[in-house]
Amino acid sequence: MLNPRPIVGDWYRFKDGDKFEVVAVDVDDGTIDLQYYDGTIEEMDVEDWVSEAGAGRVESIEPPEDWSGSVDADSDDDEPVSAENYYVDDEKRQHASRLDDLDLFE
Repeated sequence: MLNPRPIVGDWYRFKDGDKFEVVAVDVDDGTIDLQYYDGTIEEMDVEDWVSEAGAGRVESIEPPEDWSGSVDADSDDDEPVSAENYYVDDEKRQHASRLDDLDLFE
């Protein structure tokens, strides 16, 4: 799609091949935050976006199949962690009362 409007969460590609996601649009500051596939974040002026898109150098694309390259996510991050994994044995478990940190006045 030529002359795309920047939409947060959508993926685009510059004609030089760099793929990126729009992660923020600040209308008050006139800036657009881009996160490239490798995780690099860059701020672009809205005027520059309009110029690049108007010249046909920005195109809307489908998100990459493996977009994890653009975020600091490990495959381990997806696995749920139970509270039991945080304790070595019963002696090291700490049980705090909800009242322990209260400053009681006389």
